[in-house]
Amino acid sequence: MDNLAHALVGAAIGRAIGGRRIPAAGWIGAIAANAPDWTELFIGLRPGRGSPAYYVLHRGITHSLVGAVVEAVALGLVFGFSTRRWCRRQGMPLPAWSAVGVTVTLAVLSHLYMDWQGSYGLRPFLPWSGRWYYADWVAIVDPFFWLVPLVALAWGERRYWRDAIPYLLILALISWPILTNAAVAPWVPWLAGLLIVVGMVGWIGHWFGAGVTERSRAAAFGLAVVAVYAAAQALVSIPEKAGIQRAAVARFGASAQWAALTVIGHPFQWEPVLASSDSVAGPDWTVARNLQDPRVQRALHDTPEGRAMGQFARFLAADVASGPRGPLVLLRDARYAPVAHLGWGVVAAPLPSRE
Repeated sequence: MDNLAHALVGAAIGRAIGGRRIPAAGWIGAIAANAPDWTELFIGLRPGRGSPAYYVLHRGITHSLVGAVVEAVALGLVFGFSTRRWCRRQGMPLPAWSAVGVTVTLAVLSHLYMDWQGSYGLRPFLPWSGRWYYADWVAIVDPFFWLVPLVALAWGERRYWRDAIPYLLILALISWPILTNAAVAPWVPWLAGLLIVVGMVGWIGHWFGAGVTERSRAAAFGLAVVAVYAAAQALVSIPEKAGIQRAAVARFGASAQWAALTVIGHPFQWEPVLASSDSVAGPDWTVARNLQDPRVQRALHDTPEGRAMGQFARFLAADVASGPRGPLVLLRDARYAPVAHLGWGVVAAPLPSRE
């Protein structure tokens, strides 16, 4: 999911688990929850979202279970030493190593879980297996993964306008695309608006209070609501997926591939994709995969672009075009790019010379 959702959920985890024992537990949770993304910088990921390196490195080893262990241990040590040093200077009780470790570990694992529950996918068993896993529950961007933890975190703050300003700024940032974007489902802005009103009333009404215990309870409540919301989408997806699977088998036979892709801005709705070894089909499109073409096979095995897209694509398709120096193979993931054009989900692989 997006980094704001990871940060807000991570902050809620920090407060709920470590808020009574660890200073700045919310900040620790937010930083740890985004660790699988920002640690990609250390393995060579650079700006260039459509580059072959991005398809290989993003959600790579840093998003695996091995990577999560390394991140949790490293951050646990950093935050453990730093918080204990700060508490000594302030004359406060030292936070337990176990409390810091559990908080950081759960925040890091929340990133993996939230990424897995969407349709982009996750490779948890790298470096031993590059297989992708997709839950196809919640879209990669979901406004309620912003609003619910934001409201819960705000409820635990002191009732001073200075403390409310950061929350109001974030609320303004996320409210605009939710309330004004015509591409979202009609009910989403109404429910989001109602949630904003409830959040403001609860903040003014001091529903949870602003003590250490109360802010932990508010954060835990927000996490529970987010968990129920995700579980509801998981349950609703079951009959949707069963119907899509039946349609795939009816069209392409028992060996058909299929997926129920989440739709950004439309919670509880999924887009069907059906595939055979020869073609991929969506609600109103069908494309040939062309994977048996010898030129496509050469591109997949002999070029870095082909190897990158081959390990990334869930529904791989290809077209061959004429390039300035010979054939140019356009490889794409049909879930993102049903039509061959350069952009996200498409790479151009010039065929190597056979001299």
